[in-house]
Amino acid sequence: MTDDESKESTFLVTHADGDSAVLKDVHDGQVHTLASNPGVEVDDAIEGEVSPDPPLEVSWQLVEIEERRPLSIEESEEPPTQQERELAADQPVGELTREPRAGIGEIHVVTVPEDGTSQAVDDVVDDREGTLSRAARLGVNRVEIRSEPGVLSIRYLP
Repeated sequence: MTDDESKESTFLVTHADGDSAVLKDVHDGQVHTLASNPGVEVDDAIEGEVSPDPPLEVSWQLVEIEERRPLSIEESEEPPTQQERELAADQPVGELTREPRAGIGEIHVVTVPEDGTSQAVDDVVDDREGTLSRAARLGVNRVEIRSEPGVLSIRYLP
């Protein structure tokens, strides 16, 4: 590998300790193990550049950080909004509708079986890496999950 193989992208920190960190490119899924930890933490979104670590070039270095932001997922006690309930009413069970938010972010509305709503919420929370990768791609900081029987709203918010 050469310096030409450095890569600029948005990464999700999937593992971090005092000695190293693991970054996942949120666009292509490639995993980059860093030879050292430059101070990043699990669930950080990093917009930056990685480069192969000489001489063996089997690990990587985070050579530039343009932006670093912590990401979070939370379940809200609030029910889905009226708009979200209306979107769900117009789609069959199992369907997903994506709506842009005013400004930055997106809202995903999923219609689920009424008796499967809590399991659907658990599935989104349990897919932490997938959910936070999507948040990093969208350029947001937090994910808020709202639900009521039959309706799941995943809000990607600044």
